Amino acid sequence: MSWGYHLILDSTKCMRGAIRCPSIITQFSDDLVKRINMVPYGRPQVQHFGSGNKSGYTLVQLIETSNIVAHFVEETDDMYLDVFSCKPYDPITVRNVVNYYFRPLGMESKFLIRQAGKHPLVKTEYELR
Repeated sequence: MSWGYHLILDSTKCMRGAIRCPSIITQFSDDLVKRINMVPYGRPQVQHFGSGNKSGYTLVQLIETSNIVAHFVEETDDMYLDVFSCKPYDPITVRNVVNYYFRPLGMESKFLIRQAGKHPLVKTEYELR
């Protein structure tokens, strides 16, 4: 039995306007939660902070089974997304929602099946297809 499912998704060269728009980031969060059949715990928090090459929006969406966190890097137009839940979900659906909202030129991911006391089972992006 597994305790949690953790997708780590790095997206390169996303649409510049989308990663700089808090309303699009909020829509992305709302849609992602629905598409992976999660229950939100409150509204998503979308805040702009950081300085220099780390500056950009950060998204935090609590879900009843854990959290969704993303950081959008304005200098490079990249996005770093983590989806962790003890409820199973389809990582391909997450990739599809990211592609719809942000149109990255590239995506790399790892999907961890986690259980304390055991080494996590890691699936690469190629194994997810």
